[in-house]
Amino acid sequence: MMFEPFKPFVAPEFQVKFATEAWERDAAAALRRRVFCEEQGVFATDDRDAIDDVAIPLVAVSLLGVAEDEVVGTVRIHADDHEADVWWGSRLAVEKGYRRLSAVGAGLIRLAVSSAHARGCRRFLANVQSQNALLFQHMHWRSLGEFELHGRPHHRMEADLDHYPPFRTPETGFLSLAKLAA
Repeated sequence: MMFEPFKPFVAPEFQVKFATEAWERDAAAALRRRVFCEEQGVFATDDRDAIDDVAIPLVAVSLLGVAEDEVVGTVRIHADDHEADVWWGSRLAVEKGYRRLSAVGAGLIRLAVSSAHARGCRRFLANVQSQNALLFQHMHWRSLGEFELHGRPHHRMEADLDHYPPFRTPETGFLSLAKLAA
């Protein structure tokens, strides 16, 4: 008798929202450390910087039925220091087992831009690792140029705000259904 290899269960729904609970913020920070320090080696022990003092963390929380399970994705957003209508997104991280699900990364990007748009954003920017630039282009972003950041190739990218209507309830966010990315 042949046995199929074990495939981990992936929750079919995600709540994409601002991190409003301490456990969500802690889990988001731990996920960022796993991705940017342990997995990618971009930072030695911690990826936190001064932006974390002013940024709003967003999370994608997997749902089992109606119960919250775990943070499987995160990103942070903040207004520019010099231009209040310019916002930035950074530190997009998705748990390894969830990266092929378009619902996680795309949902976080959508909430990041739309919630900033509701707060007066007129221009939304991000420095995106080059291997992820195509995802952003599919989501109506354009590259403003390629450069090196933290020893890795990146694109400075700008969102087309016409595709991101203002979203005014980011604390509760929205449900995003899992489907495999193309």
